[in-house]
Amino acid sequence: MAELHPGTWMLDREGLNGLLAVLRRLGFRTVGPRERDGAIVLDTLSSAGDLPWGWRDEQGPGRYRLTRLGDEAFGCGVPAQSWKRFLHPPEVRLFEVERRADGRGLTLVPGDAAIESYALIGVRACDLNAILVHDRVLSQGAHRDQGYAARRERAFIVAVNCTRSGGTCFCASFDTGPRAGSGFDLVMTELSDRNVPAFVVEVGTVRGAEVLAELPRRPATEAEGRSADDAIAAARHAMGRRLTTDGLKELLQRNPDHPRWQDAARRCLTCGNCTMACPTCFCTDCADVTDLVSGRAARDRRWDSCFNLSFSYIHGGPMRRSVSARYRHWMTHKLASWFDQFGTSGCVGCGRCIAWCPAGIDITEEARAIRGAEAKEG
Repeated sequence: MAELHPGTWMLDREGLNGLLAVLRRLGFRTVGPRERDGAIVLDTLSSAGDLPWGWRDEQGPGRYRLTRLGDEAFGCGVPAQSWKRFLHPPEVRLFEVERRADGRGLTLVPGDAAIESYALIGVRACDLNAILVHDRVLSQGAHRDQGYAARRERAFIVAVNCTRSGGTCFCASFDTGPRAGSGFDLVMTELSDRNVPAFVVEVGTVRGAEVLAELPRRPATEAEGRSADDAIAAARHAMGRRLTTDGLKELLQRNPDHPRWQDAARRCLTCGNCTMACPTCFCTDCADVTDLVSGRAARDRRWDSCFNLSFSYIHGGPMRRSVSARYRHWMTHKLASWFDQFGTSGCVGCGRCIAWCPAGIDITEEARAIRGAEAKEG
């Protein structure tokens, strides 16, 4: 491929379509946001036409709606799903066991060995930071997840800087957005003040530069660069939520018996939606499956949630029987003890746990209530 020096470049719709074509030719499965069943979901993209052109989302506590407004490809906020479903799949077959033909002993058959190469198109800054959190947890620690590490190593990431904030967004509170800082191969900023699709593109890796070199492009002007920067800055100041992070870890850890936990428990359905939608939650359980007809057995790894009663089960029963204990564990782990384990926050401010909670429980409001009550007592 031709050499391409770093810089800021412009792509139009033809260039965006060419980007997907080049990535597919290189063997990637291109996945990204598209409209389906009244939501923006992540699925295979065959061309730029599959992107959700002209769709906008309205997200609030327990609320998600799509409307037709504008003509941008990335006018919506974060998709309903997170990207972890591709790098850390909901279900993985670990191995199978089958009886030998002669009936003497068993044979162990490895599970899902095939690792697909994904090109992730339209990754928002908050989700990109969530992937970096998973990198630290799943591939850089003492207990390396080989499947995740292989998928992550093969992934090509095209990030998108946000130029519009949603009603549940609070990534600015964690400095995880709206601008993507690192971890991408290419990053785009869509200019919405144009009559035709226009994307300011920056290179993050040599691999990204090689792909961009194959696309119809031109250098971005200084005015186009300023327009992109201004749009990102506007999104930063228009966050739908705020969360004060100063001293938050200590605040939660010194309030294990705060009455707010009981208040949240009266509303919480323990459905686990927040953990399934969360881009950083990674807990799993294993299930053994036996086929009495064929004589084969298998072990599957599946996503699990700390809101499930059985999640904390040990000999004698579950450790967190009450709803309040389970909600407290989730929120305190996410915003406090995650730092003790992994040196970073377990929240990136994407707001999915707020939008997809049927009861509309707002993690930013819960933290604010505990802080406010403590301030009054002081």
